[in-house]
Amino acid sequence: MWRYLKRLIIGRPLKTTEGSGQSLTKFKGLALLSSDALSSVAYGTEQITAVLITLSTAALMYQMWVALLVLVLLVAITLSYRQIIYAYPSGGGAYVVARTNWGDTADLVAGGSLLVDYMLTVAVSTTSGTEAITSATPALYNYQIPIAILIVVFIMILNLRGMHDSASFLVIPVYLFIVMIIILIIVGAYNILTNKITYHAYAPLNASVKGMTLVLFFKAFSYGSASLTGVEAISNAVPNFKQPKRKNAANTLGIMAIILGIFFAGITFLSYYMGVIPNAKDTVLSQIGTNVFGHGIMYYLLQLATALILAVAANTGFSAFPILAYNMAKDKYLPHAYLDKGDRLGYSNGIISLALGAIVLIVLFKGKTNLLIPLYAVGVFVPFTLSQSGMIVHWFRNKEGWWPMKAVINFIGAFISVMLVVFLFALHFANVWPYLIIMPLLLLMFYKIHLHYQRIAEQFRISTDPNYENHTYAGSTVIVLVGNVTQVTRQAINYARSIGDNVIAMHVSFADNPQKEEKISTKFKEEYPDIRFVDIHTSYRSVVDPVLRFCDVIAKQDEDRNYTTTVLVPQFVPKHYWQQVLHNQTAVRLRTALNSRQDIIVSTYNYHLSE
Repeated sequence: MWRYLKRLIIGRPLKTTEGSGQSLTKFKGLALLSSDALSSVAYGTEQITAVLITLSTAALMYQMWVALLVLVLLVAITLSYRQIIYAYPSGGGAYVVARTNWGDTADLVAGGSLLVDYMLTVAVSTTSGTEAITSATPALYNYQIPIAILIVVFIMILNLRGMHDSASFLVIPVYLFIVMIIILIIVGAYNILTNKITYHAYAPLNASVKGMTLVLFFKAFSYGSASLTGVEAISNAVPNFKQPKRKNAANTLGIMAIILGIFFAGITFLSYYMGVIPNAKDTVLSQIGTNVFGHGIMYYLLQLATALILAVAANTGFSAFPILAYNMAKDKYLPHAYLDKGDRLGYSNGIISLALGAIVLIVLFKGKTNLLIPLYAVGVFVPFTLSQSGMIVHWFRNKEGWWPMKAVINFIGAFISVMLVVFLFALHFANVWPYLIIMPLLLLMFYKIHLHYQRIAEQFRISTDPNYENHTYAGSTVIVLVGNVTQVTRQAINYARSIGDNVIAMHVSFADNPQKEEKISTKFKEEYPDIRFVDIHTSYRSVVDPVLRFCDVIAKQDEDRNYTTTVLVPQFVPKHYWQQVLHNQTAVRLRTALNSRQDIIVSTYNYHLSE
């Protein structure tokens, strides 16, 4: 049943040779990897105005100047990540750059920040998409958390089906959103030029607003910088593109940056010109759509497109997180399970881990996007700082091409991002302090995992010491666990005789039915008079403890005479999977307990039933 359900949801397994069919063109790559960045225009301007309105409506004028600074940062980020794509085409983005140029700790800070950030990407995107849905359908306002969780599960399943399927699905919502925002900006500009929309800005651009401070301005900038999250995703996923990978990835990044810049500037200008005031139950983009389109079909298409792209923007995280986890697992800082590809040639363990982490964040933050934004931005700009400063080191080491100009670009990006991180901690400490707890815990986890793999490698390494003594054994003891005298027991005893010099049958008897236990003992001794039969009596209901105690005694005796000790656990295997639930799992419990003993070999004898 499980296999059938898995095939129904995920699809048939793909051959390894079919991997090339999963590679991305620029058209699909833009849909798959830019949805997060493009979707941020739906809430980036709103985050800026939400900060400025705390002073006065006149302060909303500064959203234009904040937007200009955000666009400058966008240019620096885009140029920087294009350099990373060409310099480090293996993927991994900031983690690989920091590891190559700064070494340990810096790379783990970058990697850990991005891992958490991708979880936040999924959480922010889905909660923002839910807010767009509830703006158009207020009756669903109280169901934001369940809706967001359902969206996460849907996108997880979509990604488990493979990159080709997810990219094909995302083409519709991403390009629908692009078309609708283009129409919104064009129609809005036309209505302004034809005076169908009147000027409602609360202050001219050159006005001086009383009470405005540099601190408030940069607080708005730090919130608005969330519009740039997701730009780094393409540099993390270069291996997913078709050949030439670097060129296709760099061109896709450039196209995305141009679209993002135009959209962010256009929406911010319309918001300023129309005097839009942020509203908890009606987003800024929704209000702009109402002013431009009214409440007709175009408005609802805009809201649908916004909800769809915000919902699927989480897919950017699903595309980048598994590759980053793969790179960190390859360096032995994450479990090797993240190296494994699933049936559809995607890194399924990474996809599932990301979904679970995002759901936890959605529940913890009660589905409120504004609470996640500052922490979200920190997770982006800390690794961005490390990657840009790392690229400066890269250019001074390699001195390729116009390296001084490239280093200047990286310096500008690093400087702005450092200032932004400082502002985020200084102005939003109440929201970003968890980063100071999460990051040390992540670093500790990374080092513990790395140390574990190092110790394993040392123990597995074949010794070249000529004096090293390889252990040899004089014989072997096989303990066969007997629950009853059946055909399974007979086959298991015969197998034990073939591999052991000394065979012992062990049975655990219970005090509640002595006649039955005596019957089993008598029957076994009649069947196998040459096999030592040990009956352990217990006053309790579990067989695990008596088995462990007896096996420990035998193992100690075998150690003294240089024997191996093998415990053979017989079990029958039903013909159908569903029949497993009809039988107890004593064999499973015994194997689990015996596996804790390093001086005991555990073996299973399977007897397959025909019906």
